Amino acid sequence: MARIKTAEDIEFLREGGRKLAIVLKKTAASVRPGMRTKELDILAERLIREGGDVPSFLHYKPSKSDTPYPASLCVSVNDEIVHAIPGDRVLEEGDIVGLDLGLAHHGRFVDSAVTVGVGEIDKEDQKLIDTTREALSVGIRAARGGNTLGDIGYAIQDVAARGKYGIPKEISGHGVGHAVHEDPRILNTGKKGEGEKLEPGMVLALEPMFARGSGEIVVDEGDGHSIRMRDGGRSAHFEHTILITEGEPEVLTK
Repeated sequence: MARIKTAEDIEFLREGGRKLAIVLKKTAASVRPGMRTKELDILAERLIREGGDVPSFLHYKPSKSDTPYPASLCVSVNDEIVHAIPGDRVLEEGDIVGLDLGLAHHGRFVDSAVTVGVGEIDKEDQKLIDTTREALSVGIRAARGGNTLGDIGYAIQDVAARGKYGIPKEISGHGVGHAVHEDPRILNTGKKGEGEKLEPGMVLALEPMFARGSGEIVVDEGDGHSIRMRDGGRSAHFEHTILITEGEPEVLTK
């Protein structure tokens, strides 16, 4: 797939990114104690389809999974860091919830994620959420044309180190635009100046994921999709789809 997107691609991605931002904001605002995680999935899918678009995660089969993903929204609670399948689990006061969502707009794909608290949450969980959100902003600032993937990873890992958070090194950001996942892989660790050079026209999904603990992960053997922290530490996840330019990157999903 083409790493550099055309002007037509970019315009569709801008439109899709704006629409995804609205859907994800409405979905996140609906989070409350006592609701089932599948209610969030139903809402997100309805909003996407009402906008004339297609939920891109529904029936998507990752290369490392034996089965397609059965929902439109990933709803990851507490120690579930990403790709947890929504169902009958009831959200409780004090939980933290990662919402990861993608859509296809005129055949172009965008991806975004946020982590929110359920009702009142404790200070350490709020700090985790705030720090992971900050890492996304820092990573975006490093994603300038002429910089490298290593510059992005270094910026993100520096935020994690200052907060003393673990980073699950097996999970990463990725290229996006013509498919749900494209090359290149964008690690949340790295060294300045190393890795692939960023070129104007590239479209990337940056997604820092931090955890209170070691950062080691395990895949749920029951569903083959949900990824959780091996030590049970709580985790947070934020993501934006961005366009690389000659200068500051353009955030497409805000």
